[in-house]
Amino acid sequence: MSASATPLPSRRLFLGMAAAVPLSMTGALTIGSQSAAAATGSPFVMGYFTWSPNGRGDDYGLHLAVSTDALQWMPLNQNNPVVTPTGGTGGLRDPFILPKQDGSYVVMATDLKGTNWNLQSQYIHVWDSADLRSFDNYRLLKLHSMATHTWAPEAFWDASRGQYAIIYSSVNSSGHNVIMVNYTTDFTTVTSPQVFFDPGYDIIDGSLAMNVNGVNYLYFKSRNSLVGARSTSLDPGSFRVFTSGLAPQGGIEAPILAQASGTWYLWGDANGLFYAWQTIDLSTGTWTATDRRTYTQPLNSKHATIQPIPQTVHDNMVAKWGKPAWNRLKSYNFPDRYWRHADYIGRIDPYPFDPYTDSQWKLVPGLADSSGVSFQSVNNPTRYLRHSYYQLRLDVNDGTTTFAKDATFYKTAGLADASWSSFRSYNYPDRYIRHYDYVLRIDPISTAAARADATFSVWY
Repeated sequence: MSASATPLPSRRLFLGMAAAVPLSMTGALTIGSQSAAAATGSPFVMGYFTWSPNGRGDDYGLHLAVSTDALQWMPLNQNNPVVTPTGGTGGLRDPFILPKQDGSYVVMATDLKGTNWNLQSQYIHVWDSADLRSFDNYRLLKLHSMATHTWAPEAFWDASRGQYAIIYSSVNSSGHNVIMVNYTTDFTTVTSPQVFFDPGYDIIDGSLAMNVNGVNYLYFKSRNSLVGARSTSLDPGSFRVFTSGLAPQGGIEAPILAQASGTWYLWGDANGLFYAWQTIDLSTGTWTATDRRTYTQPLNSKHATIQPIPQTVHDNMVAKWGKPAWNRLKSYNFPDRYWRHADYIGRIDPYPFDPYTDSQWKLVPGLADSSGVSFQSVNNPTRYLRHSYYQLRLDVNDGTTTFAKDATFYKTAGLADASWSSFRSYNYPDRYIRHYDYVLRIDPISTAAARADATFSVWY
């Protein structure tokens, strides 16, 4: 979880079909000195650290993913970190990527490896990057001398000052978390800290959006919900709360807003499960829950940052870091659930879970017909999904013709949605892989419900 004054309870949350959520909220993602409205149509980068429920996926380095629509995210470098801090605690949380005025980038992050919320640190991690392929001039940047933490740094260009502003959460003399600010021109030396925003109660995870029709918006976490404040100025102390909290059951944190193809998306992190809402008009204050079918967060991603990037930067990042060598498969009618093996039985379970590697598959040429596909387990590579008495099992390939046939399927257009995928059995061509009581099996498909059960997204 992100640096949080009130840790979220450990529970799974599900956002399924779209639903209207009336809220008095508006805003935009800060992109250098502009709002995200100027970036519509660009590819996007996400920075994050990783976490999984039992800690098997925890990694406190900088991870990167890319997207062409700000919804479907492809992890880079096999979802391994591209850089890890060497100073401070040796780990990061809550990374933030800022496109600078000169076209280069600066990366900042909380100096915290693990979940010691009582750790005092006056520093943040900082790197410079020309193109998000190299991360140079690593340094610890001291922002204050208070006996407290420095959580969730973000930054923006304040044109009126001719400086960048770094905002972050710390406990000051008020006794509760407020959002502080320091100013800098080089992210190496900074001015003395000031209180940027203090509504009089505990807040963390501040994220500023600038000049949205002449108004600046600040979103933050308070009482396990996302709350907005606004101001026509960027001056410290000028923001005022104007929304009620947005919170699914169990709470949420780490707000991010991004625009793609004319639609605004509001993201939040609920114990590692990302939620997204959308609107085409920020001024209405009404958000609609985004259908989870349409978005896929990177595996194990936690407290992220999203920024648009030029197409050349996107392409060069993919060329350097590579696409994943594995896939995950998401259920069409239970889009919070992914294929996995458990006790060598194929099933669909809610994300996130451990071992998370149970959900990673290599789609290899079919063992009985190379024009088909077989599903090879990543964490049990001698084993493949095959049907036995019509149920899918993860069994060791014994080299027999029968096994090869049982483990081979033909990928077809999705039976419930042609943009998705379905899988027809090689040796029982009237049967398709579907889930039933969350267990994977092959069955004849004749009803709308069964077609939905037999439709899946192949992604990462």
